[in-house]
Amino acid sequence: MAGTAPPPTAWTNWAGNQRSASTAILRPRTAADVAEAVRAAGAAGARIRPVGSGHSFTSIALAEEHRIELTDLDTGVRVDVDRRLVTVPAGMTLRALNDLLAAHGLALPNLGDIDAQTVAGALSTGTHGTGARLGCLSTFVSALTLVTGLGEVLRCSADEHPDVFAAARVGLGAIGVLVEVTLRCVDAFVLRAHERPAPLADVLGDLPALVDAHDHVEFYWFPYTARVQVKTNDRTPADDRPLSRLRGWLDDDFLANTVFAGACRLGRAAPRLAPTISAVSVRALTERRYTGRSDRVFCTPRRVRFVEMEYALPREALGEALDALRRIVDGLPFKVLFPVEVRFTAADDIWLSHGYGRDSAYLAIHQYVGMPYEPYFAAFEQVATGLGGRPHWGKLHFRDAASLAPAYPCFPDFLAVRDRLDPHRVFTNSYLDRVLG
Repeated sequence: MAGTAPPPTAWTNWAGNQRSASTAILRPRTAADVAEAVRAAGAAGARIRPVGSGHSFTSIALAEEHRIELTDLDTGVRVDVDRRLVTVPAGMTLRALNDLLAAHGLALPNLGDIDAQTVAGALSTGTHGTGARLGCLSTFVSALTLVTGLGEVLRCSADEHPDVFAAARVGLGAIGVLVEVTLRCVDAFVLRAHERPAPLADVLGDLPALVDAHDHVEFYWFPYTARVQVKTNDRTPADDRPLSRLRGWLDDDFLANTVFAGACRLGRAAPRLAPTISAVSVRALTERRYTGRSDRVFCTPRRVRFVEMEYALPREALGEALDALRRIVDGLPFKVLFPVEVRFTAADDIWLSHGYGRDSAYLAIHQYVGMPYEPYFAAFEQVATGLGGRPHWGKLHFRDAASLAPAYPCFPDFLAVRDRLDPHRVFTNSYLDRVLG
């Protein structure tokens, strides 16, 4: 009934495309509470699923029976400034973590573009930023503690249960509930940001040099145009050009959120205007340079709702993927209202990381909520799969275990750890059944 409050067990993600109603909601305060809840679920033959901030677009977080929320989990905070290590509860948000680190003169080496996720959720799905010499956020993990499907509390690192450590850093919530994480940090640093419009052909023609010349590079292609918005971030010794409060509000709140939201609503109501909206949007984004605390430059507010698919590709395949994507967009029977985001990461050794064993280019496609997207996403996925792409675990995709196994050399190793730590599949849900088998 319209206006009726949802039942207390109802849950929806940020985008509103995933919903579930759990039979029980658990809010443990200690690791022992988590272990007890897992054992009780196992004894009852029930499934239990940890849920973070709901910023995944897939059904990875859907709790079909028991939902466990870690916002009240208090395992203590330990900061070792000399060794640049921080240990925090896994239910802490990245925003809170960033403020904690800044208060101790520390920072994470890299971040994605939002900070609302929990630490556990960000790590479990392979959340990443951009930086050709940096891996995903999970590469910063020094140690972790999880509760297995048997209710055992297990501490892991490269030296202690190394196979579990290799699996759990991007574990999809399939082998245990993360309760505590130790992260390697760096001294707090300032970034100098440079954002500018440019022709797509120029950016692609000089891309290797551009990526190599900066600490962090990303760009956004606006459909139906031949133009992009390029953003580079580089470490700088002084915060000598801070963005004024007015300019920050104008660009990041008013234009990027309020005005863009209105443009998307207009495009949804009158799809024929989408190419014009895209052309106006890219022209409205003028050049700017500024400095700021690292996490405040990396992360920006995102209030316009959308759905997203993102693929990690071998870096050398990016040009071919973009060419194919442009043809896909032009041939769709509907219009695309959101720009396409391109980022870069370094190879890592985490079994189910999208960047396992190779330098990657990430290509993310989006569509405004309420607009058709499945034919768009499916067509791009076919191209990305053919190029050796790996789908982001927290972004929409249609792949299954049979399709994913060849893309991940250590897929059988991950399944073996899962069989050992969760033999009764206490943590599974329909998403994990599909992608892991």
